[in-house]
Amino acid sequence: MDDKQRRIAGIDSGEWAVEAHGLVKMFGGKSAVDGVDMKVRAGTIYGVLGPNGAGKTTTIRMLATLLRPDGGSARIFGHDVVKEPHIVRQLIGVTGQYASVDESLSAVENLVIFSRLLGLGHEESRRKAAELLEEFGLTEAARRPLKQFSGGMRRRLDLAASLIAQPPLIFLDEPTTGLDPRTRAQMWDTIRRLVKTGSTVLLTTQYLDEADQLADRIAVIDHGRVVAEGTVDELKASVGTSSLQLKIQDLQAIERARQIVEQVLAAQSNISAEAARITAPLANTDKVTDVLVALRAAGVHLAEISVQKPTLDEVFLATTGQGVQDNTSLASADSNIGRK
Repeated sequence: MDDKQRRIAGIDSGEWAVEAHGLVKMFGGKSAVDGVDMKVRAGTIYGVLGPNGAGKTTTIRMLATLLRPDGGSARIFGHDVVKEPHIVRQLIGVTGQYASVDESLSAVENLVIFSRLLGLGHEESRRKAAELLEEFGLTEAARRPLKQFSGGMRRRLDLAASLIAQPPLIFLDEPTTGLDPRTRAQMWDTIRRLVKTGSTVLLTTQYLDEADQLADRIAVIDHGRVVAEGTVDELKASVGTSSLQLKIQDLQAIERARQIVEQVLAAQSNISAEAARITAPLANTDKVTDVLVALRAAGVHLAEISVQKPTLDEVFLATTGQGVQDNTSLASADSNIGRK
């Protein structure tokens, strides 16, 4: 980002990148967003999770000045999205769920045009295009028409286009949808690099592992409201304790092992006799040592031991009342609402 962007954004003063209070958006008399509150600290990655049609994309579009809120307020680096949209637009980059590039042109032509529109000179535009194509693994396809690109290649080019100016705040709406695991991992590295070089990222995603890997904080949105918010560890802790899982070498000792585990942990356990496995809630990880000592004293030998934390899957289920849907189906409903 350039000095002008940094000065306007107030990056050096440590201000909030996003402050939203009671955001509301109605479509046809129905609330797509119903009082969303959100605060995103500058220089972090903020993840937004939610089931199909929860209002994630509609919220992003209001913050990005693409939709006017029907209620509430939002500021980007202190600038009101309704009263100062021209300033806000200088501070943000938006990558949507579908590539926004021109299919009749090649990848390099698209990036050069976007660069020129942003005020870069001809040579600088060519250099920037080459750098981005290299970073996103598109150099060999640079001069091919976009109609020959796969869905994953278009997603990468779309993100590349949004990064030409590297704005202080970048909205990434389902940035890795349709990408293979290797390309997704490359995209994650790019997102981390953006934050290291001064940008803030607000990310909606359908992949729980993506939010787990990237986000400093996460908001779970359901029915247009934020139903949970916090760090990954805070959210996991909110749905329950960790669990201790033991696999016993001798199946005949499993009942004795169960009694010991329950006595030490003061909690009921579950037994999978077929797998010779015991699972028990673990409120205090210090108790693991006590369990192991007691089992050894009783002559019970273990084949495996592990401590499992709650997962984001469980957070999602607990806060929205439903499990994560198939990865290919999560990206449609509220993005369609947002384009009305």
